[in-house]
Amino acid sequence: MSASQVEVTLGPLLFNWPADRTADFYARIAGETAVDRVYLGEVVCGKREPLLAKVLVAAAETLKRAGKTVVWSTLALPTTPRDRRTVKSVATGPGLVEINDMSGLIHRPPGAPFVAGPLLNIYNEDAARELVERGCVRLCANAELPLSALEVISRANPGLEIELFAFGRLQLALSGRCYHARAEGLHKDTCVFVCDRDRDGMAVGTLDGEPFLAINGVQTLSHGVQLSDASLDDLRSAGVTALRLSPHSTDMVRVIAAFRQFADHRITPGELAEIVQDLGLPGPLVSGYLHGQPGVLKSQFAASA
Repeated sequence: MSASQVEVTLGPLLFNWPADRTADFYARIAGETAVDRVYLGEVVCGKREPLLAKVLVAAAETLKRAGKTVVWSTLALPTTPRDRRTVKSVATGPGLVEINDMSGLIHRPPGAPFVAGPLLNIYNEDAARELVERGCVRLCANAELPLSALEVISRANPGLEIELFAFGRLQLALSGRCYHARAEGLHKDTCVFVCDRDRDGMAVGTLDGEPFLAINGVQTLSHGVQLSDASLDDLRSAGVTALRLSPHSTDMVRVIAAFRQFADHRITPGELAEIVQDLGLPGPLVSGYLHGQPGVLKSQFAASA
């Protein structure tokens, strides 16, 4: 891939899907998509990590055989000794890894390359520079950063690859408590993994019944689905080198194909939105954060309904 081309990547699975569904999903990603890079690993809840560990290891081999780059991601909120051991295992592993909690850098060999994940709080060029000096080669920016901020970070850190969260429910917060369990009258320690009932997160409304957020175990997500509606030229001007798509229960093969067409300059942002919004998404398309506005604002290309 030439330096002028924009990659299409697939972020780690955020939701608690059954093992067979997950295996089938990654088999399709390997065999039916032109995605360049796939991130694997549990980043949300350490309790869920053992459920898919073997499936993800097998998926990694399948993806590699299909020519995909595989990057393992760390937990974003390690809270138990087992969580910390898991983070250490990933951080000390061979090859490129994605760090989603700063504690992972303690275990990363000095100078070893890594990706700074979107769950780190990297909001300016100086913070990014600190990570570059530690070996960071790519930054998947926080979802709330506008393109103007990404441009500042990119120009101040030549050579740092910028990955944009371009599709999916926005990752807003993590908690030590599990609202998903509480909503079912359970405690986090005895949750019986009720988060597996909601393939794209559990919808949460306001007291007036308006759609508001989504809950994914200990994670709070947006109700709306982020869609990058900036032009390819504007993305490149901001230093964006890759577009990250977050797995959802919609037809991700078609989502990836549409973004590949967009990244190859074969369709416009409006045409991209038309394709994606007809695939049965869990919420409306939004893009406010990209333009320095509230994230709940609809994509400029989203249907008005």
